[in-house]
Amino acid sequence: MNYILKLNNIYLLVVTVCIFTLLSAVYIEYILNVRPCILCKYQRVPYIIAIFICFFGYFNLENKFWIYLIIVTFLFSSMLSGYHVGIENNIFKEFSGCTSNNTNIINKDELLKVLKDSQPNCKDVAFKLMGFSLATFNLLLSIIIVILSIKTIQNEKNR
Repeated sequence: MNYILKLNNIYLLVVTVCIFTLLSAVYIEYILNVRPCILCKYQRVPYIIAIFICFFGYFNLENKFWIYLIIVTFLFSSMLSGYHVGIENNIFKEFSGCTSNNTNIINKDELLKVLKDSQPNCKDVAFKLMGFSLATFNLLLSIIIVILSIKTIQNEKNR
């Protein structure tokens, strides 16, 4: 376990997880044709940011700023995905960006265009893996990355 908790290895692990997660999201969206809601798209942002943070951190191992930035990034990711899981389970109310309010359309062509262009509702889970939504997996993954990063900092201080 101490091998994983070295600073350079944690950066490699996080960047690998980020790339795999983003590629999986793109595969599910474009190959499996599962349209993501707006929160699903927002949840990709911390992974993109983390790739850049890991790049800088890996090539600047003396500066611990980058590992702290990874922790902050994935704390934000866990809050965002936790909020999404809460919406899916009716714990939180959806924000206005999660629902489409275009119910006043009378023209059939306009309705078809709006339905085609509209985002899926955030509380409707369109894709599940082993019975869990992808937001749930994102929440767990973000918490695990935060815990591993904190353990890495502790391991580095004890060296």
